[in-house]
Amino acid sequence: MNKYELALVISTKIEDDAKEAVLEKVKSRIERYGGTITNVDDQGRKKLAYEIQDMMEGFYYFIQFDAPSETPAKLEEKLRIQDHVIRFLIVKPDAE
Repeated sequence: MNKYELALVISTKIEDDAKEAVLEKVKSRIERYGGTITNVDDQGRKKLAYEIQDMMEGFYYFIQFDAPSETPAKLEEKLRIQDHVIRFLIVKPDAE
């Protein structure tokens, strides 16, 4: 199992319950692909560096998880087409 971190930006054009549903769907996909979530950091609403889809703000989340090496590719495939996810990035943090 490798350690990964997912940086996720969700649209501000949705309701709070829909935002939570998007987050839960992402977390369930991580678990479905063999991952174990270790931490979810809700950064809240923040300003974007540049306009994306007519938005200047987004809801930021950082999700740390342990997973097999094929999980990030499978997860990226689904995140690309998921509604209300405007940006994401999966990285493997440096070993300390």
